Amino acid sequence: MGKLNDKGSPTNQSKNSNRIDLTTKRERNPGTEFYADWFEDLQVNLTAVERRTNTLTKRRTVKKEWQAAWLIKAITCIDLTTLNGDDTPGRVQRLCAKAMNPLRTDLLDALGLPHGEITTGAVCVYHEMVPYAVAALKGSGVPVAAVSTGFPAGLSPFKERVKEIEASVKAGAREIDIVITRSHVLTQNWKALYKEVKTFREACGPARMKTILATGDLRTLRNVAKASMISMMAGSDYIKTSTGKEGVNATLPVSLVMVRMIRDYLDKTGYQVGYKPAGGISTAKDCLNYLFLMKEEVGNEWLDPYLFRFGASSLLGDIERQIEHFVTGQYSANHRHAMV
Repeated sequence: MGKLNDKGSPTNQSKNSNRIDLTTKRERNPGTEFYADWFEDLQVNLTAVERRTNTLTKRRTVKKEWQAAWLIKAITCIDLTTLNGDDTPGRVQRLCAKAMNPLRTDLLDALGLPHGEITTGAVCVYHEMVPYAVAALKGSGVPVAAVSTGFPAGLSPFKERVKEIEASVKAGAREIDIVITRSHVLTQNWKALYKEVKTFREACGPARMKTILATGDLRTLRNVAKASMISMMAGSDYIKTSTGKEGVNATLPVSLVMVRMIRDYLDKTGYQVGYKPAGGISTAKDCLNYLFLMKEEVGNEWLDPYLFRFGASSLLGDIERQIEHFVTGQYSANHRHAMV
């Protein structure tokens, strides 16, 4: 069996560079002034969007070594997440252990990958669990992401939402996932949305900010497009589909609209903004479709944890299961790939 390299192709070399390099210096999106003409006339052709995403899943596929390589890449882009009411320090610590070693050593050996260099993109938890995650991940290079601003509804008092961001950063979170006030979008109060996100970005300081649009609550793809552009204008480092708690979470049509807004923003400003689909992405097949979308719409630079993340809790288990099938030719039981 051939080995896998960092570009997702077979090779006979064992060295791999899929691990996140958080020391890489890239210029963050600083945001812009509020330019209404950038979004006021935005229109979205629903039929064309659905046709594009439907054809993507039918004509794109990878098999064998190539599929395994793409799945290894997907692992490095996962924000391994636990956001449950019964979270405990022990559960978070076990999740962090999995984030640092997402594949069993026998699978790494079979693929020719070095131990300790493949990690997930981050571990995402509630603020209360940030100190436990920071301690468990110390020295690993895996950042802690904290959901904030009254997640998931985003309806707690504004000053409390800002303080929650500041508290999570102080506790060691290097990434903050904020939620917007959906009513700003639904009432077309775009300046209020801009000011809210801009304030949250300032509170994040050095921590990178992922702006959750809760697209399942926004009703139309045009609203999704406008909210995406305004969030980037306000300084978002990533735009993210969902909290995972809405009735409808990440979908390929929504993703296509958001990614094309990222491309439009790049054309206007020269700044790259990341993308994070979250909620309902639980199978290896699903995650490959999102990777194909990123490659075709914005290019290979976005096949990187600096610019692309999955928000997921069970996805890693299915990826590991598929890689074991590639190595052994047999499918194992799901319970052999538990996260915690």
